[in-house]
Amino acid sequence: MNETLNDLKVTYDQQGYFVLKDYFNADELIPLRQVVLLFHQNWQQDNQHFYQTEAFNSSLITGTQYLAAAERLQLFNFISSAKMTQVIETIIPHKPAFMNTQLFFNPCTTTQENFWHRDCQYDHDLAGQQQAIKDTQVVHFRVPLFDEPGMELVPGSHKRWDTQEELDVRLARKRKFSSDELSSGKKIPLNTGDLLVFSADMIHRGLYGQDRLAFDTLVFDSSGDFVDYVDDDCLPNQQMLKQIENPTIFNNTLHLKSLNCHEQAC
Repeated sequence: MNETLNDLKVTYDQQGYFVLKDYFNADELIPLRQVVLLFHQNWQQDNQHFYQTEAFNSSLITGTQYLAAAERLQLFNFISSAKMTQVIETIIPHKPAFMNTQLFFNPCTTTQENFWHRDCQYDHDLAGQQQAIKDTQVVHFRVPLFDEPGMELVPGSHKRWDTQEELDVRLARKRKFSSDELSSGKKIPLNTGDLLVFSADMIHRGLYGQDRLAFDTLVFDSSGDFVDYVDDDCLPNQQMLKQIENPTIFNNTLHLKSLNCHEQAC
């Protein structure tokens, strides 16, 4: 790793993202790609109309619906591998907790436009979004499984509110579209083996093209109020935890779940 871990943390705090080029080798990615492609195939068969008309991503990859226990265990071990854990704990040093996984791919409809957004806009009004970027944020750890155009990000937007141009485009108002170009955008091409780390609440959009298939792990600081977003089915059971070399990230989530359950007297 060319940059020290401290350098990466500084870069993330300032810019809201960074890329580690060629971070994973082929031997690490081949089994991950096989499992993810199996999930993607099973998911497509079960969501044919949605996939063919508008889909560009799926989630809950570690759940039980489309993968057997052995494949789920492979994913859990990759997510908590030494290479992933080193970066996760650099960015989230205080009890990082697993939230979810997502898979991003090209839409079937070639005319479908990508769009600028902050993840928090799907849960909050504008005032809530302004507060969300001041609070603890969820972090994406993206592993492209094939070479792809990557992402376009607005550096530093994880800690500041939109400019007038950014807000009009993101909200598709004042004769603007959410797919319009932004003068503040920065394109980040990604290749197999890279690791892109970025804040979920910065202004960003995916770039369609090539063989785009990106596997994202979403992680949050345990002090953040995100545990209700975690689907129980996507967590390892007790037997699986014993087979995961470093289950800390999952144990942190399970601990938060137990606290939440206790508070609700469930």
